Amino acid sequence: MSVAPSSSASRSASPSASAPAATPTQADLLDFVRRTAADSALIASLPLDPEGRTWVRLEGPGGSEAWLIGWPPGTGTGWHDHADSVGAFLTARGELKENSLAARLPTDGWKTLELSEDVDRERRLSAGNGRSFGQHHVHEVLNESRAEHAISVHAYYPPLPRIRRYSRSGQILRLEQVERPEDWQ
Repeated sequence: MSVAPSSSASRSASPSASAPAATPTQADLLDFVRRTAADSALIASLPLDPEGRTWVRLEGPGGSEAWLIGWPPGTGTGWHDHADSVGAFLTARGELKENSLAARLPTDGWKTLELSEDVDRERRLSAGNGRSFGQHHVHEVLNESRAEHAISVHAYYPPLPRIRRYSRSGQILRLEQVERPEDWQ
């Protein structure tokens, strides 16, 4: 089960809501998730479900889309990308593992790709650690703990136009589904 509060429950982690918004860079998004993850009251306010991820939408910098996400033990995203958005995420509590591909995939016109053997990357992101990424970054994020929830902060700019979901078997990557914002809000 997932909990997604209404937009009226969105929270702002931005100190200055009245300043003109500039297009945020990957560095800006990483700075935002770092500052937001340091807000212990915000992190503690996230409702945690023992069986499914939970999330609260946040107000990101410069019109970006941002989320506070709770990860029960043993949960993950599956392989996906964020289309034309750049992004950043940071673990606020617990540890997350990111598996990613160090290769730029074609954006459209394919259903199945055979990946070369040297494209896999793995990162373990303990509390306080995060990363930014560019457009079309393909990854999966996992909480491999058997007992502890993890919490993370994510930001994307421009706001996510779509998410492409993939399945993977060995070196074969298959496009399975394309989600639009209305599918997850």
